[in-house]
Amino acid sequence: MITINPFKALRPQAQHAKQMASRPYDVLNSKEAKVEAQGNPISFLHITKSEIDLPDNTDSHSQQVYDKAKDNLHAFISRNILFKESKPCYYIYQLIMNGKIQTGLVCGSSVDDYEKGLIKKHEFTRPEKEQDRINHIKTTGAQTGNVFLAYRNVDEIDTIINNWKTDKNPVYDLLADDQVQHTIWIINDDKTIDKISTIFKTQVSATYIADGHHRAASAAKVRTELGNKATVAADIFLTTLFPANQLLIMDYNRVVKDLNGLSKDELLAKAAEKFTIEKVEQAFSPARLHEFGLYANNQWYKLTAKENTYAPDPIGILDVTILQDNFLAPILNIIDQRTDVRIDFVGGIRGLGELEKRVNSGEMAIAISLYPVTIQQLFDIADSGNVMPPKSTWFEPKLRDGLLTNLIYDSADTSNA
Repeated sequence: MITINPFKALRPQAQHAKQMASRPYDVLNSKEAKVEAQGNPISFLHITKSEIDLPDNTDSHSQQVYDKAKDNLHAFISRNILFKESKPCYYIYQLIMNGKIQTGLVCGSSVDDYEKGLIKKHEFTRPEKEQDRINHIKTTGAQTGNVFLAYRNVDEIDTIINNWKTDKNPVYDLLADDQVQHTIWIINDDKTIDKISTIFKTQVSATYIADGHHRAASAAKVRTELGNKATVAADIFLTTLFPANQLLIMDYNRVVKDLNGLSKDELLAKAAEKFTIEKVEQAFSPARLHEFGLYANNQWYKLTAKENTYAPDPIGILDVTILQDNFLAPILNIIDQRTDVRIDFVGGIRGLGELEKRVNSGEMAIAISLYPVTIQQLFDIADSGNVMPPKSTWFEPKLRDGLLTNLIYDSADTSNA
């Protein structure tokens, strides 16, 4: 059964919350982060993407960047823009996007549970991305990125959260620039905290990483590296738990830099061995499983996988698997999507226009749109001990960084780093 813990969040004074809240570090690049934080000296991007405060040619993975993040974090604390909660609490985090309400519980999840496999994964991680977060956590002493977990619904938890939202005032209630409403309540009553902890301990057998595999893996490895210097706060990692019936998974699309020496016609001829192909007049978003959109040379195509291209098992039936086994690997020689620099990934929230933009600019040769994975597929694969191909799922809306942070060292002393 699952162990969760209340924690003393580092969080902004209420008047600073909207300015501080920022998009997650891994959904925008350094250039985008610099633009987004422009004119906002207390954006949390100064901590999560601190290269924006250094010369443009600075390596974003250099120690200089992590040291700058630490300096910025301590400056916010010393100026009382950020403060640490006086007692361990749980937090309710509600998001509203396009009228859809999604409500999660912010807590510390157990590193031990992660290492035992009770917090289940569905993706492998990329070593260089893990190392980036390890360096960031160790230098700043803070888990700044929230891991998005899902669990099978428990009515009793829903009731507690809904009653608390009804009876109490939120500490933060802000509308972000993307028109997503972010509202947070503090659960600071000891009896309620104990009741929530007990329900998860007795009724929830597993949680599932929806978004944040690298953040979870990095937190666990930092705890291991610290050894006997690890604090109690390093035994947990910052998570928000959402009931599965509230989650929205969007498509996670691909762009590829070259055609592996093929012309477009040769590419299509090879693809036709495994897919039926037809031209379409506008940007194509697949309407069902086993359909794909392909964009090249200002033309969209609809590709439909032939029946002999996939196996009827939890992994084989995934569209990301079909694409890998029948298109990316045999035709484009992209064997490992985690490490091949020729492929990149575009979350569905950016729209098909982003795919066209990256191809039309000449940066990429083709773009591929996919149908979203379902939450049940995610659970089935994680329960079976298998993993999906990388970048299979894109969840929206995203939690904002900066509203709730877990310090693993005293805020004034990161000498363990």
